[in-house]
Amino acid sequence: MLGLEVVVVLGLALLVGEGIGHRLRVAPPVLLLVIGALLGFIPSLRDMELPPEVVLLLFLPVLLYWESLTTSLREIRRDLRGIVLLSTTLVIATAAAVAAVAHALGLPWGPAWVLGAAVAPTDATAVGVLARALPRRNVTLLRAESLVNDGTALVVYGLAVGITVGEEHFTVPHVTWLFLVSYLGGAAAGALTAWLGIRARRVFDNPLLGNVATILTPFTAFLLAELVHASGVLAVVVAGLIMSQAGPRMVGAATRRQAEEFWSLATFLLNGALFVLVGVQAQTAVRGLDATGLAQALIAVGAVSAVVVGARFAFLFTVPYLIRLLDRRPQQRLRRMGYRPRVLSAMSGFRGAVSLALALAVPTSLDSGAAFPDRDTIVFVTSGVIVTTLVQGLLLPGVVRWARLPRDQSVEEERFLAETTATEEALEALPRVAAELGTDPAVADRMRQEYEAHLQVLRASGGEADDEEVLRHDRHYTALRLELLARKRTVVLRLRDEHEIDDSVLRQVQRRLDIEEVRLSRQRSAE
Repeated sequence: MLGLEVVVVLGLALLVGEGIGHRLRVAPPVLLLVIGALLGFIPSLRDMELPPEVVLLLFLPVLLYWESLTTSLREIRRDLRGIVLLSTTLVIATAAAVAAVAHALGLPWGPAWVLGAAVAPTDATAVGVLARALPRRNVTLLRAESLVNDGTALVVYGLAVGITVGEEHFTVPHVTWLFLVSYLGGAAAGALTAWLGIRARRVFDNPLLGNVATILTPFTAFLLAELVHASGVLAVVVAGLIMSQAGPRMVGAATRRQAEEFWSLATFLLNGALFVLVGVQAQTAVRGLDATGLAQALIAVGAVSAVVVGARFAFLFTVPYLIRLLDRRPQQRLRRMGYRPRVLSAMSGFRGAVSLALALAVPTSLDSGAAFPDRDTIVFVTSGVIVTTLVQGLLLPGVVRWARLPRDQSVEEERFLAETTATEEALEALPRVAAELGTDPAVADRMRQEYEAHLQVLRASGGEADDEEVLRHDRHYTALRLELLARKRTVVLRLRDEHEIDDSVLRQVQRRLDIEEVRLSRQRSAE
């Protein structure tokens, strides 16, 4: 029965947190964390514990796959060197700095390194939720960094846990081998999974079967990587990036629409549930500490949070300037970023799902049978750092205003280019295509008029042509179509209520009306 209660409670928490967050203009993840902490006071929910395997093997593949599918590969290529440095060097440096501070505060070296590895990687989903106000390049850098750095953190984490429990040993060749297997094996597993996914897409043209293959892709990539002890996270990311390039050429419209709606809902639910669970786990960890341990853990939260943020600032204000000294090429100068955008990137190093999963995955006992030292402290401090970095996101709008960055219009410009070029070339090809299909001249002429009118609207909305009358007519046309669609829906519902048509017929007609309404509504919002 507890499972059903958890589902209902998590759903209500999402509704309340998201609703209040948008109304008060507060980042919903922050409110979801607070709600999760409050839920911990309910006696029946106090024992609610999410198995770490669920986070690592169910939540993460889905969230990371969607993030990699929707991340710009072109932008990643352009800033690849910076992304690699952030996702490797910065992660290791942050983990080492946190481990040193945690050890100074009383943790043994093993648990201190486990804590450092848990809080070192940034979180892709948190970046997507809290960094929407940033320019595209900043967001792409943050998302790409957080997609890759999980692999580095997992290697450091696995080594620290293994040494602590007595399963691993530390030597430079051994650590180097672990990193090579993690990255190369993960990339190979992701590439193999993407190849299998492409083959499957060519076999299954049915939208439902095609999307089943899509859903299996991240889990298959993760599984293949785990079988060779490589990075499942990196495998999912590589598979997602490859599919983002190959998918548009072979996926049909029905399959794509269905997939986008499914992934949007699934990632929204999973991401929101994770933030609630972070709050619950934080309170659970508090109950596992005595008064002295709690005071020390709170001090550790403050100290580790300061180290995490400080390490990011130090890295972003030293390494790029060293690169400038060493690399004087013109293309390198074009990639340079001023100190204001750099402050924005430093303030956007949020922690989230991966950190929580690693903290919860800490084993409860050593090989000797003794309890894993300071496990509750690791979980509590990790939860505290997640909360601190997300609350830091509340400062982001003010930092964005302070940065005074120019409005990023590249997306609008490129969309205008794509739509106008596609329409112009389609219009140019229309006579030839109509002749090949044997289309009636009246139909071809009607299509030509519609495309020309659409092209006029595009050019006017893109500023290429100053024609307010065209835009006004288009707005009136869209509003009229939407109103008439509402009337048609009312009539169809009346016919169903009067038993003139069956519910199955209602759904068929309503589906077509919905598709047209969604298209017109999105067109209006884009304008």
